[in-house]
Amino acid sequence: MIIELKLYLLIGAALFCLGILAVIIKRNAIMTLMGIELIFNAANVNLVAFSRFDQNFIQGQMVALFIIIIAACETAVGLALIMQIYNYFKTIELDKINELKDN
Repeated sequence: MIIELKLYLLIGAALFCLGILAVIIKRNAIMTLMGIELIFNAANVNLVAFSRFDQNFIQGQMVALFIIIIAACETAVGLALIMQIYNYFKTIELDKINELKDN
């Protein structure tokens, strides 16, 4: 069974749409980070799919690996920021965080 490029691109588009939807709709900071991770994974699916179907496009796998590294760093920094925000505001709801500095 040969899977066509269209199916990979549809899966990538579905992941991207779910990620955008999570970023827009969810007001929880952790869910927003998860939405950003879905967007990164959608880009990875597309890059690896293009490198699978075009043998001269090996750079797609290298870029996907780079995106995975960036996503891991983004998650670590994002979770550290969320922990500090929770310590200060006692909430992770993005709508309730409305102060930028101490008075």
